[in-house]
Amino acid sequence: MSQALEVKKGDTVRVHYVGKFQGGKVFDTSMLKEAQKAGLYNPARDYRPLQVKIGSGQVIPGFEEALIGMKVNEEKDVSIPPAKAYGTKGNHPLSGKTLIFKLKLVEIKR
Repeated sequence: MSQALEVKKGDTVRVHYVGKFQGGKVFDTSMLKEAQKAGLYNPARDYRPLQVKIGSGQVIPGFEEALIGMKVNEEKDVSIPPAKAYGTKGNHPLSGKTLIFKLKLVEIKR
């Protein structure tokens, strides 16, 4: 059986990520070591890959689009403009910002 599955709409995936601003400051991550390195460590948080059902709108559009076509263990850096993140304006603290994500796909479930 081929292990070269690619993420498509309807799949449930697990992905590790590091989210940064354009200047390189980390604002969120699913990885314990990265959180500690960035000074974001929260003992109440469970550092595990994020589970996302593709096409269900659980994450920002640019994040979901970046996952489509990825294979297990693939890593990818993506830059997500405000229009595909939290919008160009609004009350969200990340609106108006271009976000940089380092993604590592851990699992695909069909």
